Amino acid sequence: MTSAEKSFVLEQAREHQVKFVRLQFSDIFGIPKNVSIPVEQLPKALDGDIAFDGSSIDGFVRIEESDMMLKPDPSTFTVFPWTPKESKVARLICDVALPDGQPFMGCPRTALRRVLAEADELGYSAFNVGPEAEFFLFHVDEDGKPTTITHDKAGYFDLTPVDLGESARREMVLTLEAMGFEIEASHHELAPGQHEIDFKYDHALAVADKVMTFKFVVRTIAQRHGLHATFMPKPIFGIAGSGMHMNQSLFKGNQNVFFDPQGERQLSKEAYHYIAGLMEHVKAMTAITNPIVNSYKRLVSGFEAPVYVAWSAQNRSPLIRIPAKRGLSTRVELRNPDPSCNPYLALTVALKAGLDGIKRELMPPPAVDRNIYTMTEAERAEQSIGELPMNLQEALEALQKDSVIQEALGPHIYERYMDAKLKEWDAYRIQVHQWEIDQYLTRY
Repeated sequence: MTSAEKSFVLEQAREHQVKFVRLQFSDIFGIPKNVSIPVEQLPKALDGDIAFDGSSIDGFVRIEESDMMLKPDPSTFTVFPWTPKESKVARLICDVALPDGQPFMGCPRTALRRVLAEADELGYSAFNVGPEAEFFLFHVDEDGKPTTITHDKAGYFDLTPVDLGESARREMVLTLEAMGFEIEASHHELAPGQHEIDFKYDHALAVADKVMTFKFVVRTIAQRHGLHATFMPKPIFGIAGSGMHMNQSLFKGNQNVFFDPQGERQLSKEAYHYIAGLMEHVKAMTAITNPIVNSYKRLVSGFEAPVYVAWSAQNRSPLIRIPAKRGLSTRVELRNPDPSCNPYLALTVALKAGLDGIKRELMPPPAVDRNIYTMTEAERAEQSIGELPMNLQEALEALQKDSVIQEALGPHIYERYMDAKLKEWDAYRIQVHQWEIDQYLTRY
């Protein structure tokens, strides 16, 4: 951090009369963590001299090697607009470092930085991403505990009075804008109580930071409206789940390398290689982009969530879609991720997969421009259309076989992530669920 950057942050804190600063970082599962300091300690924090106990954070280090340091990114300084004027709170997102100042390989932000550096070595100056995160708004009970109840009866793009979450969503948009987001659209989604707020694409590291901030803001504002916001992928059986489509593009300087006015569909060879890389590694990636047991309740046929490993420039049933815009807006939309994922790791594995496709000059199979959901099993087999993992166990098994995605994560994150997720699957596997009671208790 330069002296000019430190001075800018300190001046901003004085100008906004900030009293406390939250030093924020993420564990390997995408759960935000923070240490709150009085503003008087901000100069020390900007020098990277704030330590914390890494052994208390899931997936970090053992107790005998617990000291960790926080290195704030000055570009992430922002004031929380909802905090009282007399006790304003600001936020800085941090990289996690070892006591000697070296990057900590268990930090998800560091993992993304590492793969971005690999892209830079290949000549790509920017990896831009536009996420589309969906969420549900539910009522809380008389004790303030979340429910899955909504009085909202609206559907896709509906207006009030049926869209009862509109006032909360409007305040979310205004709050995000006050924190520097450029909001492109907000609307009601398919399911009752389901919403989407889209913000402008940015380079990958900034977008991952923004996704973390977005989820925090949505939950905070929902709570102020007496609601509970959840990014759980499939909270209710029988209705659409929440996804987080990721629109991706690579740049060299000011040139979008996915665009070729002379290419088939005006896509470059690099775009096709990138698509092929995603398809090659998507089953292993799913363990990261769809990281929880509940993720696979969304990835089922019939609710517009992708199930089949295919791509198209025309329809929305495949895993990968190429939106119609070309030129600088040419992009590859990956449709299977959901908002429960760690955005740093999701972007890490997506970029790594795409770069692998480019380096190996992989080519995708022909585009599938039919509705795959209506195709027979034989028709899908004829076109070699595979399926995404059906559950977390299958995704983890795919990850165990994919050295490229393991390399993207690095040994530290891969080993600890795998260990935790295998335990999560096993804990789920041995549970007796209400469906089983309803189906079998009186029958057998």
